[in-house]
Amino acid sequence: MKMEYDFVPAPTDAKEFEQWRREQAKIIEELHRNLETTKGLIDRAQQELELQSEKLEREKKTERDRMSREKDLFDMKWKVLETETQKLADDKKKFEREKAFYSKVLKFNEENDGQSETEQIAGAQIFFIGVGSEKSLRKRYKELLKIYHPDNLDGDTGTIQEINREYDELCKKMKVAN
Repeated sequence: MKMEYDFVPAPTDAKEFEQWRREQAKIIEELHRNLETTKGLIDRAQQELELQSEKLEREKKTERDRMSREKDLFDMKWKVLETETQKLADDKKKFEREKAFYSKVLKFNEENDGQSETEQIAGAQIFFIGVGSEKSLRKRYKELLKIYHPDNLDGDTGTIQEINREYDELCKKMKVAN
């Protein structure tokens, strides 16, 4: 919409001047229309630019919020992971202590194989030392089964039979249904 305007000097004759003035008025009017059209285009482009800017700001805010939520979720997951890792380490230590304890029990039982059956029964009560309630009895029984089950590396059928016999005996004494 570019329109060039070449300056033409005004004629001195009145008739020519009138015609020159009309031509100049048309040129000025055309330039004015072109200027208004260009102004309209610039205004629309500016509005579109403002809309895009607002849209980008909304997207930026949305992305910041999403990233904040993801960071919070990551922090929460990390804390859970740390907590569970610590629990796992504690459980491993507890398992190692119990394994050492029951290894000593097995060693003790092996050393005392020559004893009578009554003495062996008394020795087997070491598996349930400190058990005073039905809940603790069941818990200890399950722990012992996990450790000494024949399918495990350190498992032993004879020890499981002894544990089962002692468990049944204690259930009868405590009047617990097993």
